[in-house]
Amino acid sequence: MPSPRASDPRRLTSSEEDYLKALYLLTEWDDEAVRTGALAIQLGLTPASATSMVQKLAAKGLVDYVPRGDIKLSEAGHLQALRMVRRHRVLETFLRDELGYGWDEVHDEAEALEHTVTDRFIDALDRRLGYPRHDPHGDAIPEADGTLAARQAVRLDHFSGTQARVARVSDEDPDFLRRAQSLELIPGAIVQLPLPLSPIEASLVWVVPVSAGTA
Repeated sequence: MPSPRASDPRRLTSSEEDYLKALYLLTEWDDEAVRTGALAIQLGLTPASATSMVQKLAAKGLVDYVPRGDIKLSEAGHLQALRMVRRHRVLETFLRDELGYGWDEVHDEAEALEHTVTDRFIDALDRRLGYPRHDPHGDAIPEADGTLAARQAVRLDHFSGTQARVARVSDEDPDFLRRAQSLELIPGAIVQLPLPLSPIEASLVWVVPVSAGTA
């Protein structure tokens, strides 16, 4: 696989990096097609702003897009998205493991830092942390060459067993992260089902059968 540095990141603005990462995250755990409306909601922007940026990214060969159609990352765009995801998740892990942040606090801090550091710095942090495979929420950390572990987990509201191992908890809602921690619903924990969660809360948790280990 070519290096994620193959498409020169210096040619990307912070906004472009945010769009690529957001597009990747929208498709990481959901196979639904992505359109500009969903991308705009993910980034808290207007559909017109999202459309304008997607057109710019398409002109740079980072996304495949036709007007009013689906948006897909190109190979180059996918590599750049993984580069930003790697930054974010290594930073989250560093903030928790080395600086004592709670898992409900690391997301926003990592968002602020990920555009200000270099790939060399992230590689050094990764080495210092012992090359972790997952971030505090259970999401896989891409390797420096863009390699990413295959996902195995399924959403809790789609799981039919009576016992499972928690693989991932979405970092979208800090309040839910605090509630999940109070229930000991953290990556690696074995839980008996059903759990005292609402359908919306259950949609924020991914699990694997106990025999499958972690995702």
